[in-house]
Amino acid sequence: MAAKDRISRAGEAARAAQRNRYLQRLVEDEELRATLMTAYGAARNAYGRMSNGKPATRALFEDRKLQRELREAASALRDASSALREPPKRHRRRGGVGRTLLLLTVAGVLVPAVVKVMSVRTLPRGLKIRVGEKVAKSLA
Repeated sequence: MAAKDRISRAGEAARAAQRNRYLQRLVEDEELRATLMTAYGAARNAYGRMSNGKPATRALFEDRKLQRELREAASALRDASSALREPPKRHRRRGGVGRTLLLLTVAGVLVPAVVKVMSVRTLPRGLKIRVGEKVAKSLA
């Protein structure tokens, strides 16, 4: 009976983790994970320097490496918390091959049509000019 209880509680915990948006964000966002790992590493190094036998106040005020590691850990934690509050960054799709093919098709249809329209243009008083020719026909 106790085993069934444990299994059901584990299943409930897994479902709750799936519904938690922060855990989902942590699983999906590689940059957030890297920031948290940086903060963890810096905090762990700072703890190691704090527990070397010196009094904590003396280590905090005199140990420059400890101060740098604490600053790094605080900065990484600040970055991670702001990243968790912001919505996840969405990657914009550029269209790829489909968009390029569409643009080439439209250009292939429009360019000949525009050239045809531009080749003979009617001007006021019946004056015609052909594109590419140097001499214009007059009203004669």
